[in-house]
Amino acid sequence: MCAEIDGKIATFLERPIEGDWPYVWLDATYVKVRQDGRIVSVAVIIVVGANTAGWCEVLGMAIGASEAEIFWKDFLRKLARRGLRGVKLVVSDPHEGIKAAIAKVFNATWQRCRVHFMRNVLAHAGKQGAGWSPPSSAPPLPRKPMPPPTPNGARSPISFAPGRTSWPI
Repeated sequence: MCAEIDGKIATFLERPIEGDWPYVWLDATYVKVRQDGRIVSVAVIIVVGANTAGWCEVLGMAIGASEAEIFWKDFLRKLARRGLRGVKLVVSDPHEGIKAAIAKVFNATWQRCRVHFMRNVLAHAGKQGAGWSPPSSAPPLPRKPMPPPTPNGARSPISFAPGRTSWPI
């Protein structure tokens, strides 16, 4: 069963990336894994892109020992070899390794993620700022209404690109 799932995931992560993807978001999180009989922390990185038609899609994911520049650079180069092009703006946390890799691989503009920025600000606010929430500097995005439940009661909030009825796995 795992081999079948691994095959589908590999197919998804190795698929060609077609068209221009001007907006890209990069992020990482750390998880504990068992490796050589010990528990270690590894970085799980993900990239989401928005294409020129406005569709967002997970473009790639990788696991590595850290968020070092060499790891990010290798990851971004693999995305470029798969066809990621037309990148104009990359949004991420202010990690120096990410910023350097973006400059070397895509030569795109980098922008600090607002969510990461606000988390950093609030982490330094102390007890006086504990109940404070930031004002929104942008109006909320319009949202499509949730589709009605299917006969079995399930709801599907996912909209697929024209002609696509499922994820490309």
